[in-house]
Amino acid sequence: MESESSVILRAPGVSQNTQDSQPQAYQSPSLSFLQGTWHVTHSTLPMWKSKRNVQITYTALPPSTPDATPDQTDRLDDVVSYQGLDSDKLHTVHGVDKASGGVGVTDVWDWRGKGWLMIASSHWEVLGWADKGQSQDSWVVTYFAKTLFTPAGIDFYSRRKEGLSERTVQDIKAALSRVEHEDVRRLSSEVFEVKTDNVTRGEA
Repeated sequence: MESESSVILRAPGVSQNTQDSQPQAYQSPSLSFLQGTWHVTHSTLPMWKSKRNVQITYTALPPSTPDATPDQTDRLDDVVSYQGLDSDKLHTVHGVDKASGGVGVTDVWDWRGKGWLMIASSHWEVLGWADKGQSQDSWVVTYFAKTLFTPAGIDFYSRRKEGLSERTVQDIKAALSRVEHEDVRRLSSEVFEVKTDNVTRGEA
């Protein structure tokens, strides 16, 4: 998972416990790795074409089962923030993610909105990730299943506002095109860059 030239992505819809159906080198991310703020730098979801400065912040919540430890929780607080292309107003969407596979499963989640968004729900999965440590050049690729309101889509997350290097982006796209999942392969050619203020994506 650490080499940009050997990005490993799995197909969605496969339980992390069904290892025979996943790439041999794939491992689920740790809960501590997922937590914190991520910048959405690339996507195939149409809703992000009219948005900028999209961020997602995950924070562990107490587990829903009394016998689970905090570091194995099955719940994440999920806050998305963004601005319109021509507006400085900050919008937020607040929800809670519940691990689909139960406590300890960190790559398959069900989201439900909070407040007036309580009726909204979605399913998302981690397809791959890389932890670059102190350099903060870490990334996650997520897949969102189709809902009544949105098509299936893919997001690239980066720890850095500057985003991912062009090499990493191209490696991820190439890996998406090889995933044994028709929808993912189709989406690999629809990836676009999400606008971030005062940022020019570099080659570093």
